[in-house]
Amino acid sequence: MGEPVTVPLWLFVAIMAFALWSLLDRLLIPSGRWFLRRRLNRLIDRVNRRLAVEIKPFQLTKRQVLIDRLIYDPQVVAAANEHARTHNVPREVAMTEVHRYAREIVPTFNAYVYFRVGYSIARAVARFLYRVRLGYADERTLAGVSPDTTVVFVMNHRSNMDYVLVAFLAAERTALSYAVGEWARIWPLQQLIRSMGAYFVRRNSDSPIYRRVLERYVHMATEAGVAQAMYPEGGLSRDGRLREPKLGLFDYMLKSFDPTGTHDIVFVPVALNYDRVLEDRTLLRSLDREAPRRGVWFATRTALSFWASQVGLMLRGEWFRFGYACVNFGAPISARDWLATNGGDLRALDKDQRFEVIGRLANDVMGEIARLVPVLPVSLIATVLLEAERPLDELELKVRASELVSHLDGRGARLYLPRGDRDYAFHVGLRMLSLRHLIEESGEGLFSVVATERPVLAYYANAIAHLR
Repeated sequence: MGEPVTVPLWLFVAIMAFALWSLLDRLLIPSGRWFLRRRLNRLIDRVNRRLAVEIKPFQLTKRQVLIDRLIYDPQVVAAANEHARTHNVPREVAMTEVHRYAREIVPTFNAYVYFRVGYSIARAVARFLYRVRLGYADERTLAGVSPDTTVVFVMNHRSNMDYVLVAFLAAERTALSYAVGEWARIWPLQQLIRSMGAYFVRRNSDSPIYRRVLERYVHMATEAGVAQAMYPEGGLSRDGRLREPKLGLFDYMLKSFDPTGTHDIVFVPVALNYDRVLEDRTLLRSLDREAPRRGVWFATRTALSFWASQVGLMLRGEWFRFGYACVNFGAPISARDWLATNGGDLRALDKDQRFEVIGRLANDVMGEIARLVPVLPVSLIATVLLEAERPLDELELKVRASELVSHLDGRGARLYLPRGDRDYAFHVGLRMLSLRHLIEESGEGLFSVVATERPVLAYYANAIAHLR
């Protein structure tokens, strides 16, 4: 009875492996999950106490549950059945497409990733590249927002930095769920963005079944009160001017909206501007349809060369970041109040009538965004130099810039003058354009636009052209 039992080494290793796995599966892993979940819940409670718009239960629901809800939504199922009949394919094939689209769209919100990782990265990147400023925030923005209200931040789209900048500045107010384009679907960026609650949108998809899946997800999130952020222009401004709004996401949010119910949707206009947009030349080049396409190697080489030059400026003490980046937050526009005087119940209208009303609402929101666009030093100096018919000395340039500031101020524009000092603001704008070799100074101290760089200066002047 007391004699030892001899077993082969391989069997002993297998027994120990199974024993270790049982220990992990039954004791350590559940305990670890409980510990992490407890810490996460404490983080969410702390964050909710300081947020103007709390994290909603919808955002904390397991992703697979949301995917299942979306896949078996009656309207999605009906769209899949119609797709199967129209294309003469088995229903299972159509539902496979639905599964793929649902998994692509539904995010995986993680409060720890959003407020600890994402916020820290956004803050560090934004402050490293720009002098970030919150120029103006309407005191009514998010003040006293009812828990039954869905807040939607609506922004102009100047740069891919917009996502980083607004996520950083809005983190004290709420956790935003972004509608992001397909550019973000690259590893490992995709996983980080999805964990921060963003959902991917195929901007130019003409698939009815995809559109229905996206529509129902946006409806679900909006109905659940998830704070969202969108760019109605549908893409980056190519020439610096504001673009006409696209109505897809507006329609998804509003087509089933009950203006007499307890739930409201408020649109918060957000306007951004930069002293330097990193993509400016690429955006301007995209306007030239005859320009030859440039490959990945050219883009990589250009990017490396650019950052090498920036490092050189840093080492010489001549780097001033990329100037100022400013964000203005306007007063919220209530869908319930707006529809009460402009459109009534959208559910009673056909598609054309509904889009006509939604188009007017979108234009009103974009009008507020246009009014709120920050006037920054580079836009001011670029405007003055482009309008000058001859080279200007520094004194005359600043006199004209001061006259432009007074004119814009009289029209109610939101000016951001660093340090509240006009002379310093003009100096900053002039320095930024000189460092980029967009303007040149003659031996007599006269400043003029480099002929080949006029489109770049026009890009920055266009950002505030509508305010004049």
